[in-house]
Amino acid sequence: MSGAINLSDTIEKYLPAELGGFMRLAGEAAAGRKQGFYLVGGVVRDLLLGQTNLDLDLVVEGDAIALGQALAQARQAKITAHPRFNTAKLQWDGWSVDIATARSESYARPGALPDVKPGRIQEDLSRRDFTINAMAVYLSPGRYGELIDLYGGRADLERKLVRVLHDRSFIDDATRIWRGLRYEQRLDFQLEENTLRLLQRDVSMLDTISGDRIRNELELVLKEKLPEKVLRRAEELGVLQRLHPSLKGNRWLSEKLAQARHLSHTSPPSIGIYLALLTYRLSGQELECLISYLRLPKSLSQVLRDTISLKDTLQALADPELKPSQVYQMLHGCSLPAITVNLLACEASTASQHIHLFLDKLRYVKPALTGDSLILMGVAPGPGVKQVLDLLRQARLNGEATAKRDEQAMVSDWLARNRIKVPADKSNVERRHEP
Repeated sequence: MSGAINLSDTIEKYLPAELGGFMRLAGEAAAGRKQGFYLVGGVVRDLLLGQTNLDLDLVVEGDAIALGQALAQARQAKITAHPRFNTAKLQWDGWSVDIATARSESYARPGALPDVKPGRIQEDLSRRDFTINAMAVYLSPGRYGELIDLYGGRADLERKLVRVLHDRSFIDDATRIWRGLRYEQRLDFQLEENTLRLLQRDVSMLDTISGDRIRNELELVLKEKLPEKVLRRAEELGVLQRLHPSLKGNRWLSEKLAQARHLSHTSPPSIGIYLALLTYRLSGQELECLISYLRLPKSLSQVLRDTISLKDTLQALADPELKPSQVYQMLHGCSLPAITVNLLACEASTASQHIHLFLDKLRYVKPALTGDSLILMGVAPGPGVKQVLDLLRQARLNGEATAKRDEQAMVSDWLARNRIKVPADKSNVERRHEP
């Protein structure tokens, strides 16, 4: 392990003083226990790239929970321990750090979760996915800031390469395929030549990974700043097709994801919007297969189903003779992400105008009278109340009722047509209470 490069000044430049102070304190506490303490993984990569990353990944050659408890007491921090994984999360004053026990891993079979046991920092780094993520920094007193680079990660950063550590990397854990594409596209790097060959050789190993884990990787892709770059590359290398053969990472998808970001303005679009655009061209049956495979949560599944269902309604929405109440009826009850996706995907200008009308105005329209008001006027509690409220909303939507008195007249007419006799003490109750 070479100590030729020291990143202490880089840490001071790119990390807040509070976190730098914590790392020095933690390094001293670990040294007092005769344990090595290190900053590892993506944050080291980003420090070398001159980027700020506050997602600290700290590793101790010893009991992470015991060390975390001592640091929590010294820092008056909240600690959340996970004994199964021997990790601890510390939180204080808006800061958060994770401490893990250095460990080695072995795989009983391809795609299985690894068998884990405590180890040294060398073993911990050897289990990492790519050389650029397999570096560490000493945090112990006397060697604070020294870079540990066993696999040439710094050189790969300079060459802008994403390289696996060994030839069985994708066989052991094929989720690394998706992670490799994320790093390649996020950093504007390239997959190293042998790594690309191994990925193409082992792409079928994605089938050994559970749907839950694949879903997690897909969600991380959709959280990227430009997920379309990853999806386009995934299609090019046959990775996207392992999710479903009909999925495309083409120009249409790139344009729609970009439009979704433009539509959102203040914050990135939800995963639901991105995923619904990705799956927009699937049939209902194909979508159900994907939902089942990825074991999508109920709310996200509903967004995708609403999107496909609404897609089949677009032709009807393109009718220029539709009344506002009919537009409302077609769109009411669909999730907003599904409506937004169909607005983005819609090619008919009239249908697009109708969706805009619903989003901007119609969905906010409601009668002035309430269910209680109707009962006071003589409508019997039960289905009749909803029926009349629907009629009033329809009248409001179509401009046939513009004031409360218009609604009262409609209710009186409805009562008369249904031969409901209104008691004298109820007939003008709304007018008496009207301001």
